[in-house]
Amino acid sequence: MSLLADWTRGRHEAAGFAYDTYRRGRGPGIVVVHESPGLTPEVIEFGDELVQSGFTVVLPHLFGSAHAPPRTWEAARVVPRLCVTREFTMFATGVSAPLAEWLRSLARELHAGAGGPGVGAIGMCVTGGFALAMMVDPVVVAPVVAQPATPLPLGARRAADVNLSPDDLAAVQERVAHGCPVLGVRYRRDWVTGTRFETLRRELGDGFISVELDGAGHATLTDHRHPTAVVRVVDFLRERLLGQ
Repeated sequence: MSLLADWTRGRHEAAGFAYDTYRRGRGPGIVVVHESPGLTPEVIEFGDELVQSGFTVVLPHLFGSAHAPPRTWEAARVVPRLCVTREFTMFATGVSAPLAEWLRSLARELHAGAGGPGVGAIGMCVTGGFALAMMVDPVVVAPVVAQPATPLPLGARRAADVNLSPDDLAAVQERVAHGCPVLGVRYRRDWVTGTRFETLRRELGDGFISVELDGAGHATLTDHRHPTAVVRVVDFLRERLLGQ
């Protein structure tokens, strides 16, 4: 039986892109943007957990397989494609991913249907910085940056880059200054996150809430799930979206 059997499949088109989506739950909305290699069982299970916590969750399927186990060979197949696709920015610095506007549109659609004070956005790994780009739209009130990995940390400049254009970074800073915090989670010795948390602390000040875990794991909410990370993320979403 498919892990997505209880999820409603849809399709969202905006900004020149079209992707399948999976929706489930009731309550304020959260967009969970999956990591490499795709919409894995661990990502779906995390989405189910958020549904059980009282949220409407949308899982966009952006690349890779749906509900296939996260095998090393699958990641080796997917990542090179992401390096050349126009939706992502795996190497460029000082730019937002072209897919950001599609995700903002998806967030607006979700909010229109689910209601509440706004929506949450969780980006992971190669999509980690997408949560920042999404909060340029004021409909996103609970952004979570989990182990941000793009641009790939090849050199100090890329390692420090947070995958935002100067204009989008300024918009994020303004949102933070007006009371919208950003939550970040990572393992301290996860090399792919580079020095991005240091950049976010410098650019966002106290508006950046960091959860840094001991060890050299990577996927804080899924493959290398850490209970502290999960609890802090769920608590952040409840506070921002449910007022709890």
